Amino acid sequence: MAAYDRQHRNPRPLPGNRCKRGAHTEDFGRSRGGFTSKIHARCDNQGRPFGFALSGGQVSDYKATDTLMAFAVPNPKAMLADRGYDSDCFRQDLLFRGVLPVIPSRKGRNAPQKTDWRRYRDRNRIERMFNRLKQMRRIATRYDKTALSFISFLNLAAARLWIESFVNAT
Repeated sequence: MAAYDRQHRNPRPLPGNRCKRGAHTEDFGRSRGGFTSKIHARCDNQGRPFGFALSGGQVSDYKATDTLMAFAVPNPKAMLADRGYDSDCFRQDLLFRGVLPVIPSRKGRNAPQKTDWRRYRDRNRIERMFNRLKQMRRIATRYDKTALSFISFLNLAAARLWIESFVNAT
């Protein structure tokens, strides 16, 4: 009995960071599809990524907007995003920065916002960028357990997309 008490006297995480260890620190979370994470990207008008942000699967999309807007790239004239990024505070933040929000309103919104659907059609470039990224199996299934290694591989894949646009592929 004494040996058992000595081995399991303090069943808690290591005292290094004083918080629970687990998936929430590595941007994993539960969603309808299971245990997953979301990739948020900021791209140019050609669909080439500037940078990425990760969030858990259960986290709303517009929670990552502060991280995306903090990238050291010039502000665009218009920001194209899907319905998940529709929030009044994000729209106001974009307008204060001089950026036109091209975001369709959520279906349950009381006062729907007008959307420039002609500009919104260009969002398919971003969807194609995500499709090219997810052709890499390591990104599509997220083999990496840590957020740092996953973001690092996303950056390598983004560099590959940028190189393809500058190299003559004949």
